[in-house]
Amino acid sequence: MISLADAPVAALLELHADVLTELKRREVVRSANNPTGDYGELLFSRAFDWTLNANSSADADALGADGTRYQIKCRRLASPKGSRQLGFIRRLPERPFDKLAAVLLDARFRVIRAAIVPFEVVEPRAAYVDSVKAWRFILRDSVWDLPGVLDVTGELRAAEIMI
Repeated sequence: MISLADAPVAALLELHADVLTELKRREVVRSANNPTGDYGELLFSRAFDWTLNANSSADADALGADGTRYQIKCRRLASPKGSRQLGFIRRLPERPFDKLAAVLLDARFRVIRAAIVPFEVVEPRAAYVDSVKAWRFILRDSVWDLPGVLDVTGELRAAEIMI
């Protein structure tokens, strides 16, 4: 087998495409986009038995058995000090979700830390970014200390093992 360090760029890109195809076949990812977001959705849905909405859903990503709407965000940190800015949140004033489910992954896609954050905690801490017409939320360590925030790191690590 050829070493990745010695492989031509074209071969590496083909391998990347093949890996994404296989992840989709195994239903780990649901799109051809960066697998980070899809993987975060899978972790939460497996950990809590949530029903994932269609990929094109503009609001919540999943529904709990009790009807709670979850927006799921996942950030892969290339380094321990990497940015913790989650993907932009659209239409925040319309309250498109009840809770934000967020997970930080390390460079190798392993769960570092995860939380379920009530909308009431997210909204006042999110900053509007005019250039993208959406809100930015940063998942700082201090978020876990806020009232109503649930640390679900253990549950996501357990789901990670089962996938």
